[in-house]
Amino acid sequence: MSETTLAKLLSPHPRVRALRPGGPDPAGACVVYWMQRAQRGLDNPALNMAIAVGNAAGLPVVAAFGLTADYPGAQRRHYRFLVEGLVDAEADLAKRGVPLAVRLGRPADVVPAFAEEVRAAFVVGDENPVRVGMQWRDRVARALRVPFHLVDADVVVPSSLFPKEEFAARTLRPKIHRVLGDYLKPIPAISARHAWPDGKAPRGEAIGVDPLMAKLKVAGAGEVPGYVGGTREALRRLRRFVRERLDRYASDRNEPTPYTTTELSAHLHFGHISPLTIALEVRDSGAPEECVASLVEELIVRRELSINFVARNPNYDRLAGCPAWGLKTLAEHADDPRPVRYTAKQLEAGETHDPLWNASQKEMVLTGRMHNFLRMYWAKKILEWSPDAETAFDVTLDLNDRYEMDGRDPNGYTGVAWAIGGKHDRPWPSRPIFGTVRFMSYESTRRKIDSAAYIARVRDLERG
Repeated sequence: MSETTLAKLLSPHPRVRALRPGGPDPAGACVVYWMQRAQRGLDNPALNMAIAVGNAAGLPVVAAFGLTADYPGAQRRHYRFLVEGLVDAEADLAKRGVPLAVRLGRPADVVPAFAEEVRAAFVVGDENPVRVGMQWRDRVARALRVPFHLVDADVVVPSSLFPKEEFAARTLRPKIHRVLGDYLKPIPAISARHAWPDGKAPRGEAIGVDPLMAKLKVAGAGEVPGYVGGTREALRRLRRFVRERLDRYASDRNEPTPYTTTELSAHLHFGHISPLTIALEVRDSGAPEECVASLVEELIVRRELSINFVARNPNYDRLAGCPAWGLKTLAEHADDPRPVRYTAKQLEAGETHDPLWNASQKEMVLTGRMHNFLRMYWAKKILEWSPDAETAFDVTLDLNDRYEMDGRDPNGYTGVAWAIGGKHDRPWPSRPIFGTVRFMSYESTRRKIDSAAYIARVRDLERG
């Protein structure tokens, strides 16, 4: 065992949090990487730490994934996307000498049992700021008997550097840019050096899309044909973005027809690609400086602002998580007349008087995505058409989480809080229902994009 190397690996680092401190148990037989949020074998600092500890301790490494069929709000479309990613992850992990064992069950139960079974000496996991992820990690830490370290693998700049809830992008942006050069660097793809005795690595379920979907038996919002999960598809989309869209990104990113965005939000949500991979590819592309800067703003500053909100505000998925000024102005306008109201069922079916809103809703149901510019308008209108702000918040979040492929994500929680309660925004001139929360009108929104082309495209989607 290299004591010097281990000491360096286990020294304090902004990206690492020790829930159970210490070095590898001398009586242990392997290092376990609990893969959950960062579902990939490429550009994964949590995987790197597990491999590095295993190499220094002279131990093999195994990755474990707990696949539960009852994640809150997850639908059939989400599960298929996830298991498609597991196929790629297994192949990429194998290239680095790390087998992947998928076990059915809640991760908080699966991981401690797996660690006991394989006689783990050390366990590495990836951070996850959402409530379910935090609860899983705390339960695993209490159940394990060996050291357990978490790595912040799905941000470019470690979240620990921003321990308080940020007020807005303008407060976080300079803090990120001060240290961005320290973290916007390639990370090595190290491989495990120690093989499993007699080649007998721990096993789990056969990793295939149809077999795993058959065992999960999940229902809900149906699968989306052509919307494929996994690292291979994520890298293909990234190459397409750089080749065909990046040089227009700064000027055209708000236009939904055609898309000029990366269309990687779902792959980022499931950890099929690292934001670092995207940022480095864009930085080195030779694209116009304003386009690179615009992508960095969205991918790093805005995305990590959302993660900061979820990590630091326990009410991130409730109206109560919105700023005091937003809650106050909404309360003051709670009794304003609502000239138009729609039920949750009418909204879900896209049955309103607003053709742009209906098209946005139907695009989301049919394709698992909605352009971010329209998602802002979509949520604002739900506030306008609901009996109160709390109902609007709950309906918006429910529809987003069930139908969007990137649902149940910090970006989604933050977007709903921004639209309904003014999170990360400022007061605007007062209007009925909204008070000083920013208002978006049909006329102004439809003029900012080619709304006719967008509505026509969604009608084509409806016709199949």
